[in-house]
Amino acid sequence: MRHVYECPVRWADLDALGHVNNVVYVDYLQEARVDMFRSHRVELMGQELVEGLVVARTQVRYREPLLFRFEPVRIECWVTEIRAASFTLAYEVHDVHPDGSRTVYLTATTELTPYVFAEERPRRLTAQEKAVLEGHRDPAAQAPERSPGPTQPRRSEVGHYPVQVRFSDVDVYGHVNNVKYFEYLQEARIAMMGRLWDEVPGSAERSALVVAQVDVDYKVPILHRAAAYDAWTWVSHVGSSSLVMETEIVDGQGADGEVLLARARVVLVFFDPATGRPRRPGDDIRAPLLEVMSPSC
Repeated sequence: MRHVYECPVRWADLDALGHVNNVVYVDYLQEARVDMFRSHRVELMGQELVEGLVVARTQVRYREPLLFRFEPVRIECWVTEIRAASFTLAYEVHDVHPDGSRTVYLTATTELTPYVFAEERPRRLTAQEKAVLEGHRDPAAQAPERSPGPTQPRRSEVGHYPVQVRFSDVDVYGHVNNVKYFEYLQEARIAMMGRLWDEVPGSAERSALVVAQVDVDYKVPILHRAAAYDAWTWVSHVGSSSLVMETEIVDGQGADGEVLLARARVVLVFFDPATGRPRRPGDDIRAPLLEVMSPSC
């Protein structure tokens, strides 16, 4: 059984292109997930699975741009897999038209782990929780596609970005909220692209990009502190109309050395703002991307 959540669209959710920003979609998914578990609070007999969860992995596929409107957008979520100490939810953000057809804006999955925040440790699912989750499994749904594995990190100053955690980024358990990671990744890659194309005339117009896919693995919780964390971004693939950027967020001040906090893979597509279709960027845009892919860089 799929859970349905009617999600309002806010004016502040839009980016410079007039589309709902890629980061905001992840906030929509979180709202749908919370609504799903709150709706079944009685069946779960407590708050543990309603609020005691951490996100271990998120995969997002952006299909169509969503524009501002006063009507809510429909989000369906359902269970795809149940394991001993984690489970996976799938989502579809869409509109249903009068003729029964759908416009799908986004599909996604999140792997979730029950967590004992007082002891900072994961826990196993109870039999009752598994039974409730089983009731939300969609046996007809296809298993989500797995992305290619991570590439070898390539660190250089052009891809370095200091991640400064704001107090408002932190949830009630003292961890940075999972949605905020997408914001950090966005800031890191924008900073890198700004350095790469700083001296390319007209690059803002000729390098229009949209996010097509984001995969994030959450390794260790990020906490609020005065010192910045480090985000390292590199280009791992340049296609005819797309590129792949990967990022690691690390804590270099750990007592036992550097600690990997999160890892992400982002697919971006160059497009023509006039037509909305993918296009090949000019060689002056591609050249800096290919240069930073070089092993000698």
